[in-house]
Amino acid sequence: MHPNPIFHKTDAEHSLAFARDRSFGTLAMNADPVPLFAHIPFLLNEDASHADLHLVRSNPIARALKAANQNVRLAVTAPDSYISPDWYGIEDQVPTWNYVAVHFIGQLELQPQEHLHALLDRQSAHFEKQLLPKPPWTSSKMSQGVMEKMMRAIVPVRLYIEDMQSTWKLGQNKPDAVRQSAARHVAKHEMGADTSTLADWMQTPPSSHEPH
Repeated sequence: MHPNPIFHKTDAEHSLAFARDRSFGTLAMNADPVPLFAHIPFLLNEDASHADLHLVRSNPIARALKAANQNVRLAVTAPDSYISPDWYGIEDQVPTWNYVAVHFIGQLELQPQEHLHALLDRQSAHFEKQLLPKPPWTSSKMSQGVMEKMMRAIVPVRLYIEDMQSTWKLGQNKPDAVRQSAARHVAKHEMGADTSTLADWMQTPPSSHEPH
């Protein structure tokens, strides 16, 4: 997370809304000799006290959970973009990268295997809803026995969230006119991920209250 405190003042509700909408992140766990990562979809519960997800049974993180719960970090990122100093219209600036990131920190725990089907149905419903008016896909469309066979390869997991940290690096340390000039170039050059959203947020940064 960026060390400048001005990028950490976005209201927690905005960070949670972003994470719920994205619902995809990178799960990280300490390990020897290097940290382990998994790129996973997830679902936050209503009060953001936990996130439900699933892992391939052979994933090293899933194997580690068989022995004990694990301390992990779930990083949710995008949009992001390179920022050229020329875009500010003022002297003595340097290149940087603007981005949004929300991290959830807590304990990861295996869940009973019988919870898996309902979790997968909730996950698919969450994402299929965003494709309306396309008729939603449901697991009931699977041939008999196929879903059960595929589920044997994955395990349900829950992250019990103990802390949330967020960085909204949108140029809030620059004057409004300077930040908005850079935002227009971000939208024009499209160098990064979901740059149109990032440009919009740079133009009008989300509420800047202290996280709660």
